Amino acid sequence: MPIVNRISALHEEVTAWRREIHEYPELQFDVHRTAGIVADKLREFGCDEVVPGIGRTGVVGIIRGRSNASGKVVGLRADMDALPLTEITGLPHASKVPGKMHACGHDGHTAMLLGAAKYLAETRNFDGTVAVIFQPAEEGEKGGEAMVLDGMMERFGIQEVYGMHNAPGLPVGQFAIRPGPMLAAVDNFRIHVEGKGGHAARPHQSIDTILVGAHIVAAVQSIVARNVDPLKSAVISICAFNAGFTNNVIPQTAELRGTVRTHDAAVRDLIEVRLKEVAEKTAAVFGATATVHHERVVPATVNDPAHTPHAVAAAAAVVGEKAVNDDAPQIMGGEDFSYMLQARPGAFIFIGQGDTASVHHPAYDFNDEIIPLGMSYWAKLVESRMPA
Repeated sequence: MPIVNRISALHEEVTAWRREIHEYPELQFDVHRTAGIVADKLREFGCDEVVPGIGRTGVVGIIRGRSNASGKVVGLRADMDALPLTEITGLPHASKVPGKMHACGHDGHTAMLLGAAKYLAETRNFDGTVAVIFQPAEEGEKGGEAMVLDGMMERFGIQEVYGMHNAPGLPVGQFAIRPGPMLAAVDNFRIHVEGKGGHAARPHQSIDTILVGAHIVAAVQSIVARNVDPLKSAVISICAFNAGFTNNVIPQTAELRGTVRTHDAAVRDLIEVRLKEVAEKTAAVFGATATVHHERVVPATVNDPAHTPHAVAAAAAVVGEKAVNDDAPQIMGGEDFSYMLQARPGAFIFIGQGDTASVHHPAYDFNDEIIPLGMSYWAKLVESRMPA
């Protein structure tokens, strides 16, 4: 390409859209203002169809090329929701909504795809149809699944689908991707421990749930260390331990909460089984009981090996082959774009955000410098997958 003049000319306008969205963040499915802005702009651009309310509050815009001899339909996805954090950037466009902020760059993802939609609706230099997908509730509420279950793929005839996310730490002007599992499956668990409460001075008359819980915390680490193939990746993190309320009472109950991250389906199954066994049997040693509630949140994000090269080629056309890492390391974070990749083949790519605060940090802000690169990637992907 690498960046056409029209896309460069849109940079300032798209940046303004991004910062407006940033000022008014919305959570989960409650993205009515953002979705309204998206739908209005897609109509303004002259999209052939604009359909709100997909997967509750998602928006899909349809842009048809100059011809449709190929019959191909390519989906491009961006997420719209923010996080329940208080922003500390102090920037002029900082969040105006207390306790909410765009700390993951979804404002930038939305703006870049809007900018690409404007360019594609103007030029239509492709043979086929583009579906621009704006998804709610990526942060933990499975908005991607909701859009798939709402029949999005079938309704719009989407044949392949692509996603993109900013990556703090990856230099500006670089992309990263890999075929196969790229991001982890995410499972959450809660372990309820029931013992026997009593006076702290008479521990022999109680069953100490704090002691039991501490042993469970230590024991579950053996699952990754001794049950999972060392050549496979897995994480078990216990992130909350709640028990007791004062200094002289042994508590009757304790609760542990945590997360599991895996890339391999068999490892995911193994950990679910072993977590239950280890918790229950460790508690039994002390005369207590443990009940494990295990929730599968999202599956692994798996890039289709046949479609990943299309994403690589589009990124290379923008920044050059040397600036695209097509064998990037796997990541233990999760992404509900995985549901769309289960429904249709495609790929998920990372775009360099530069040396900024990490995502999910209150000092994070999307780097507006990368907007033309993201827009160019989307445009090149469409034009190369459906050449006119």
